[in-house]
Amino acid sequence: MPVPQTKAELLQAIDVQFAKLMRELERIPDEFYREASLDGHAKGTSMSVGDLVAYLIGWGELVIKWIDRDQRGKPADFPETGYKWNELGRLAQKFYGDFRTLPPVELIARLQRSKETLEALITARDDHSLYGRPWYGTWTLGRMIQFNTSSPYANAHGRLRKWKKAKGLA
Repeated sequence: MPVPQTKAELLQAIDVQFAKLMRELERIPDEFYREASLDGHAKGTSMSVGDLVAYLIGWGELVIKWIDRDQRGKPADFPETGYKWNELGRLAQKFYGDFRTLPPVELIARLQRSKETLEALITARDDHSLYGRPWYGTWTLGRMIQFNTSSPYANAHGRLRKWKKAKGLA
């Protein structure tokens, strides 16, 4: 799928990749959600399906926070307060811990809510505010949203397909 350049393309990319991800998640039995048998986001670590979903929730909610702070005229602390861009593995571990106690149905519901909130934030903007000017460094707001939604959804979908084949769940 090409890199989105408009609001419509961004929303379509998010919807397409999210739908693929959800089809994979819906077919995973609950008892596999906490088994740490997927390659983790930090080199040499393992994570569970629940951790993978937590990672997606964490990034989605972080983008919502960035946009909210921007709308209120406050600076966002990129990528997150207390973390630098070279500490994303540590940030992933934080996300895993933040949502570790949620059962699968609640993880999925929270992921769905973050996606819907982001879509509403996108819909409220025009193409120029999403792609017409840099928002963070040289990156536009639309590109920052895409980096943290449709791209990770696609990555997670691929990870799950590979994992399910290895587990005999495919």
